[in-house]
Amino acid sequence: MSIKMVFAVLAAVLLVWLARAQWLAAARRKAARAGYFADVAGLFDRVVTRIQPNGFARMTGHLGAHAFDLQAVPDSLTFRKLPALWVMVTLPEPLPLQATLNVMARPTGGEPFSHFAALSHSLPCPDYLPEGTAVRSDDAALVDAGFLQSPSALFADPKVKELVISPKGLRLVILAEEADRGMFLLFRDAEVGGEPLAATRISAILETLLALRAEIFRTKEA
Repeated sequence: MSIKMVFAVLAAVLLVWLARAQWLAAARRKAARAGYFADVAGLFDRVVTRIQPNGFARMTGHLGAHAFDLQAVPDSLTFRKLPALWVMVTLPEPLPLQATLNVMARPTGGEPFSHFAALSHSLPCPDYLPEGTAVRSDDAALVDAGFLQSPSALFADPKVKELVISPKGLRLVILAEEADRGMFLLFRDAEVGGEPLAATRISAILETLLALRAEIFRTKEA
């Protein structure tokens, strides 16, 4: 066998190996994203899961009479920032409110999951929220900022990013994961969501949103 033929065979073997490795990696990524909320399911009485176009699961978790929406949002690289994965926990149940109140920790204006920058009114940040937190509303005259105090303890966690209190319901957003810095800088590997989200990341959020909902109704009915 000639040297050229040997190299041709080796190149063909290498191409087959690379193709198989890429196929296996894609299969692992697809399975990991589809099962991203698998560990969280135990927090609910029952769940309904569907797959989003980005491959990540989106879950409706029923807890008693309430139905929470859990959604994973990949965030591609922006200036001086690692690729990230955000998780939105929403309680989409109408509230007796007339305006939206939105709290954002360290806003950049480029959050892909939020309409924070589009809200017209900027409000003073209460002292009990961390430095660098911003508060906005669509109508400062109708909003009640007093509802921020009870969930404010969550913002002690730097991975808690946003709280939305609106007539349509409640939402809290956390930073679930960032891409590995070394792998990203060396190989531009931006993969996130390889491991299921831990239930402990979500349990306190569910309790806080339910307590906040109850507080809003108590206050408005008083």
